[in-house]
Amino acid sequence: MEFHLLPTRVGAAAENMALDFLLLQRYPGGPAFRFRHYEWRRPAFTFGFGQKIAWVREQLAGAEGLDLCRRPTGGGIVDHRQDWTYALVIPREHDLWEARAAQSYRTLHECLVQALRELGQPAVVKTAAEPAPPALATPGVCFQQVELFDVIHERTGEKIAGAAQKRNKHGLLCQGSIWKPAVGPLDWDQLGGRFIAALGEAVGAPLVPVPWPELNEDEVTGLVEQYAAPEWMEYR
Repeated sequence: MEFHLLPTRVGAAAENMALDFLLLQRYPGGPAFRFRHYEWRRPAFTFGFGQKIAWVREQLAGAEGLDLCRRPTGGGIVDHRQDWTYALVIPREHDLWEARAAQSYRTLHECLVQALRELGQPAVVKTAAEPAPPALATPGVCFQQVELFDVIHERTGEKIAGAAQKRNKHGLLCQGSIWKPAVGPLDWDQLGGRFIAALGEAVGAPLVPVPWPELNEDEVTGLVEQYAAPEWMEYR
């Protein structure tokens, strides 16, 4: 089984969410891990599938002109204006697909911590034995609230990275975000390379750079429109 590294793309929020979902649902060829780093066409926030839109808008009151979209995964509100965003799909043929969500979450973040520490960043995975300082956070706002197995700053306890997941019969989609202001000066391309290498080693799959997959353009267009529609945004 290979670990496919896809090209970086820039998209609007609805497009990014739709493509992540299609990489889970419609990836051509045999079983493979799929990883992509992507960027945002304009300032964006995403929020978890189960969150209520009225509450989300209340938290973002006063922030005008944002590109807002509901994710296919769970989790809280994520600010993408200063983050490094990625998606990883774990195929159902791998043991991590069957593992508890906490195990796949921890494995993902242990690889990220390894990459950060190799570059001199004091990052650790939050564990029950190392609780973070009491938070003055709003529940459901990602970088204000630290959860078990998040990546945090070793000294301050500030959250560096979190992720959200969706598991179905096709595999496990992990959508992750690294908050740039929480770390020191960093070569982000170098971090991405080290993170991906650590992931490939952890899952026992060789890294293979691949071109963007040939997805059905009508399906892509339809799903982007669905993710941008009020019915999806106001689902809850």
